[in-house]
Amino acid sequence: MRRALVVGNSDGIGLALTRRLVAEGWSVVGVSRSPRDDLVQHVVDVTAAEYPEVLAAVGPVDLCVYAAGVGELFDPADLAAQTRALEVNLIGAARTVEAVVPGMLAAGGGHFIGLSSLADVLISADAPGYAASKAGLTSYLLGLSAALRPKGVAVTAVRFGFVDTKMAKGAAKPMMVGVDRAVDVLMHAVRSRRPVVSYPRRMSVAARVLRLVTRSTLKR
Repeated sequence: MRRALVVGNSDGIGLALTRRLVAEGWSVVGVSRSPRDDLVQHVVDVTAAEYPEVLAAVGPVDLCVYAAGVGELFDPADLAAQTRALEVNLIGAARTVEAVVPGMLAAGGGHFIGLSSLADVLISADAPGYAASKAGLTSYLLGLSAALRPKGVAVTAVRFGFVDTKMAKGAAKPMMVGVDRAVDVLMHAVRSRRPVVSYPRRMSVAARVLRLVTRSTLKR
């Protein structure tokens, strides 16, 4: 039986993905800071000192999906929230890679997927920590993909726009997609093992245009 680890699986995309994988015959272990009695799960924050030990206890997996993420709108009175976005979204993912990829390399195969964002191309005044963390995550995962694919380990950055979860904040949420559709995209990524998957594609194009406009504005 194929074995998967889903980090951040107590709600949203991670929870829905866990249920889909189980339905398709996977054995799934979850890691989340919020407990759920209906899941096989370890409760720990990805920023905690003991997090690598928890992952070591999980053991080798064929698939690891890093779905943990936070993001708060900018508040100059709470800069720590922007720091936490970097710690969870980027450093937490890197700590996960450090813990699980050696087992994949030893087994001669495996797949690591990180949930990034189409915001990875933006310079954001609304959520600078979130945008920066996703830019770093996408860059890191694409670099890992190039380095590890010759060794049999696939790495994929899945870049979503707005998904109908608690992470979707702000007044405008264009091209919002449902959680089930997001899981469809993830399952396609599991099968295709492509280095990068961007969805929705129209929003990916729009984000790049907005990046050019923003940079032009900043230069002025």
